[in-house]
Amino acid sequence: MKPQWQAGIDVGGTFTDIVAINPTTREFRTAKVQSRATDPRAGLVAALAAVDLEWENVADLIHGTTLVTNAIVEGHLGTVALITTQGFSDTLAIGRQNRRHLYRLDLPPKATPQVPAERRIELLERLNADGGVLIAMDDADLKNAVDRAVATGAEAIAVSLLHAYANPAHEARVGAALNQFEIPVALSHQVNPEAREYERTATTVLSASVMPLAARYLEELDKASPEESQLHLFHSTGGMASPAALRELPLGLALSGPAAGVAAACKISTELGIDHAISLDMGGTTTDVCLIVDGHAEISTNRSLGDHPLRQPMVAIESIGAGGGSIARLNLGAVEVGPDSAGAVPGPACYGQGGTAPTVTDANLLLGYLDAERTLGENIRLDTDAARSALAPLAEAASVTVTEAAFGILRVANATMVRALSRVTVERGVDGRDCDLLAFGGAGPMHAVELARAFGIKRVIVPAASSVFSAVGCVGAEMQYAQQQTLRMASANWDQRRITEIQTRLVESLAAPLYAAGYHTDSIEITYDASIRYICHSYATEIATPALNAPDALGRQFQETHERLYGFATDEPWELYALRCTVSVPSEDEPVGHNINLVPGGPRKTAPCWFGASAAIDTPRYDRAAIAPDQPIAGPAIVEDAWSTIVVPPGASATSDQSGHLHIDVGDTA
Repeated sequence: MKPQWQAGIDVGGTFTDIVAINPTTREFRTAKVQSRATDPRAGLVAALAAVDLEWENVADLIHGTTLVTNAIVEGHLGTVALITTQGFSDTLAIGRQNRRHLYRLDLPPKATPQVPAERRIELLERLNADGGVLIAMDDADLKNAVDRAVATGAEAIAVSLLHAYANPAHEARVGAALNQFEIPVALSHQVNPEAREYERTATTVLSASVMPLAARYLEELDKASPEESQLHLFHSTGGMASPAALRELPLGLALSGPAAGVAAACKISTELGIDHAISLDMGGTTTDVCLIVDGHAEISTNRSLGDHPLRQPMVAIESIGAGGGSIARLNLGAVEVGPDSAGAVPGPACYGQGGTAPTVTDANLLLGYLDAERTLGENIRLDTDAARSALAPLAEAASVTVTEAAFGILRVANATMVRALSRVTVERGVDGRDCDLLAFGGAGPMHAVELARAFGIKRVIVPAASSVFSAVGCVGAEMQYAQQQTLRMASANWDQRRITEIQTRLVESLAAPLYAAGYHTDSIEITYDASIRYICHSYATEIATPALNAPDALGRQFQETHERLYGFATDEPWELYALRCTVSVPSEDEPVGHNINLVPGGPRKTAPCWFGASAAIDTPRYDRAAIAPDQPIAGPAIVEDAWSTIVVPPGASATSDQSGHLHIDVGDTA
């Protein structure tokens, strides 16, 4: 019998989440297990076992991972040799000349170049900015450069030649010469075909440095995957891709898991008819927020991870080090939370696995929000005494009670998240008070209402299966590939033929893996986004659904967007700086939710909770599955499922809809 199940698995820093759906019976299963940092394959098998499945039962497994992100942030990167144009080998060392610490002269002004001078190889060749050949490449010089790069013993080779984004011919020759060696090669015109030599070179080097790690990981998964089960990886632009495609472009896996949560939030926004929403994904290590407008998340191409620039199309997620496992400390009399985390091992002190540092999760337990009688994940029983012991030194140092210290930790964590909400709304010309807050992740629904009140948001929505929501995004993903190409075409010198040629080339390249997977032209959707800027300006403005065949209309789109974002627009000449193409195979539009109880259920028990540092309040606790549609839940209340907790504080009220999404009116936001 052929496998039928579809499974989405998101591997986070603390927990691995799974959602499995049987398309025939519409059966819906979810679970959460502890992450296996040293053996991710075992983590996938354990997650499947938690929903009573074996890999052989799964037709499609869509996997989100933090493997690449963690490797970059933690500095676990492979050694790289760089081949570049003669005279430009110091591009990485020069960078942008920005100081990392403006007022700390005792600290290094910039990060050490990822590729040291002895592994930076120069090649005699030169193109101009339009791709014309100024100095042709010599075969003997090419062989010498390739031999020198291989002789360094590097684990991978990056090739970034001057202006290769305008004409990839020279880079393609270098790549062909390197093919005879069994070593991963990253070519800048494939990784990041855009102007800005430093960012393009740094991104290409970064891609090369994670290629060996990604190749080993994908090979292990390929060996473990049964013959009749298809494996897909969720990537950072909000869709899934084949392992073969990501083996060559592994930076697509950066922010893989958080992007899956945003993809599910986009579907919820469309399903509920929400114009403006902010997704709030609070897990064990980080909190990720993203602005969603009309069911779509913004795609950014200018990011950084650790100390490394990253020029790749990615969902515009703002990540902060404030998760359930974030460690609290006292610094000069003030409480700080994060960015360091207790992680999966040892985890928060209350997990009873050897952790001793006070964390946000410990504070939530001591305030009564978490139930010490419930089990988290596979076998974690919460230990209130361990949490109290962890917070006691901090409370003593601050001359407050342990309860007051716990309340202070949450206030500091919430204040950090409020700043993140500002960055994804106000800085993009959107009034965040007009947005709905979509809260998910293991810890997001515990903090969402107080966070919304502090920011002025009136409604919080906690989706069904909120604690495994990134896995929901994985299982509902569509096949998708995206790439951005620099054009720098002035509005006064519009070249429609060139635009058409670039569109054709992008579509052919991006659609190739879809055709290889058996999809046909009529099932593939193609969209474009344009980056436009005023002539001589440094940065561009993103225009969705651009009028590429009508420059006057495109100019009006640019002015209207610029006015909305920055409060002004001028009649200065502008240019089409870059064009991003996305090809995808839309998935079936199934609502993200499941059937819930039709008979109103009462609280399963009442227990004290602290909603301020003065006194505890007896608070009813409800099983989420027992709440019927439109059943009113007045705060204070705690709503729980097997893996997450939703806090409805005094003054707030909640109701559930037919799909199991919980709608919370936060009450007074003054």
